[in-house]
Amino acid sequence: MKIKIIGEIGINHNGDLEICKKIIDSAVLAGCDYVKFQKRNPDVCVPEHQKSIIKNTPWGKMTYLDYKYKVEFGKKEYDEIDRYCKEKGIGWFASVWDKDSVDFMVNYGNTTKIPSALITNKELIEYAREKFDSLIISTGMSTEDEIETAVLNCNPDVIMHTNSTYPSPIEELNLEYIHWLKKFGTEVGYSGHEYGLVTTFATIPMGVTWIERHITLDRTMWGSDQVASVEPSGLFKLVKGVRDIEKALGGNHKRQILPSELKKLKSLRK
Repeated sequence: MKIKIIGEIGINHNGDLEICKKIIDSAVLAGCDYVKFQKRNPDVCVPEHQKSIIKNTPWGKMTYLDYKYKVEFGKKEYDEIDRYCKEKGIGWFASVWDKDSVDFMVNYGNTTKIPSALITNKELIEYAREKFDSLIISTGMSTEDEIETAVLNCNPDVIMHTNSTYPSPIEELNLEYIHWLKKFGTEVGYSGHEYGLVTTFATIPMGVTWIERHITLDRTMWGSDQVASVEPSGLFKLVKGVRDIEKALGGNHKRQILPSELKKLKSLRK
């Protein structure tokens, strides 16, 4: 099965559609299957005690609520993203953070994702399950009981193993949990927030069928997710590495003489 590669743009576009298109372009050129965004209703998602906190931003001082609206795309922007992705031949979807966002995103496709922060929100995950044909969940920050309850409540199509620290400490990635997740009988994926690509590549022989990494144009750009994201040059390496490993795995079967070995067989073996 071909591994599906998601380039997670999230809010790394900083509310700028032209930056967003450039990130999409890098994902297309690298060969990603999807780009993904984060969709929120800030009035619902931002806790009341945080809404009026003043935040320093590249656009000046503003309340945290105003900042969240500043980087949140609406219908006009997503209509253009939808058009642009179709033109470029790449799939796209978004993680949904509230029921309003479920209703919004269902107009653009049949796949969505529940972020790690919200898999304990029974009402949301059940609502998303009703609305979308394909549902992905992430498991970061969650106990085993919480994950089992989420799976029971929404019957996801894909469960993504993740560590929700940005960036994630290598010693806390716990990649072998991927094997544990297979007990649910769903497709298993990996959403990585670590520095580098080696540990992401290591998940492929473990049997993941989805890989997600945050992507950006430049890790020094403003934003909380930028530092744990992959820049365009790294994204090319990621996709090529995944595809090369897929080709190299071959299959779990008894040893055979391979076509490339025949010439050496004739010259070296009497």
